[in-house]
Amino acid sequence: MPLTDKFGRGIHDLRISITDRCNYRCVYCRTGTNGAAYAELPFDDYLRMARILVGLGITKIRLTGGEPLLRKGVVEFVRELAKLRTTTNEKPDIAMTTNGHLLAEVAQPLKDAGLDRVTVSMDAVDPDRFARITRVPNGFDSVLAGVRASRRAGLEPVKVNCVLLRGFNEDQIIPFGKFAREEAVVVRFIEFMPLEEDRVWTPEIVVTLDEIVKRMSEYKPLVEIEHQRSETARRYLFEDGVGEIGIIAPVSHPFCGHCSRIRITSDGKLRTCLFSVWDHDLHELMRRGASDEKLSEFIVKVVEKKEERHHIGEPGFVPASRTMVHIGG
Repeated sequence: MPLTDKFGRGIHDLRISITDRCNYRCVYCRTGTNGAAYAELPFDDYLRMARILVGLGITKIRLTGGEPLLRKGVVEFVRELAKLRTTTNEKPDIAMTTNGHLLAEVAQPLKDAGLDRVTVSMDAVDPDRFARITRVPNGFDSVLAGVRASRRAGLEPVKVNCVLLRGFNEDQIIPFGKFAREEAVVVRFIEFMPLEEDRVWTPEIVVTLDEIVKRMSEYKPLVEIEHQRSETARRYLFEDGVGEIGIIAPVSHPFCGHCSRIRITSDGKLRTCLFSVWDHDLHELMRRGASDEKLSEFIVKVVEKKEERHHIGEPGFVPASRTMVHIGG
């Protein structure tokens, strides 16, 4: 029987963070310091977790970080994941979210290993603005090369994610619309969430879905297109059919009611919501010698208690117990 929570939501999407290291220090994510200890498990441990979860009904796996391409052996790990079979005897859908800096050289090997799609985090199309956001000089050209290499390799649709912050990069909305059309990628804007290390989030910083649609429509008219209920993004095409825009709006238009996702952190904790105030130590059970059957029972019980929704912006909101980089993007 597929994983289901107490609200009747089927759980079929798994995100696995394979590192919380990153070669970027984006201003809305990292504090800019490098003194933290990093947590990573052997790939065999992640593979065992994935195998058990696929056996419980997971059909989609997304590898995240930190920056997953910093892990040596990631191509082989993708190859092993692609050997798994879902409850309907199909290969799981395998995707990756990356900052794209190291992507150009490994896009084709990843595709050959079984990766289906890639999402590149990229918060400006202006090289100078990009450098200020990432605090890494000369990174823009590497990321652009990674985006283009992914398209050539067939990791499509290539998605480019942009987190918008008011007063910082909201002037990039229309340039990203042009980028989507010129580079034949899907650009997705993400409302800023309270998950950064500096804890500076306020509602006023959020550039909302309605504002993004309004400003993009001043460039070219948009037409909303159908999306699956469990999809995080509202989807739009430009009226002439060239270029797709997505908007992930967890603050202004929450989609918790149809959430199908769970997460494994880089240190092996199971999280049922991005904004959970606790997590569940799956790896500790493995370390103690728990059987696959016991691990499955544990997962089923944890998922059954998945939170109904987040409470961003509400009185008494309690931030997540971890910041985004230590959860997995």
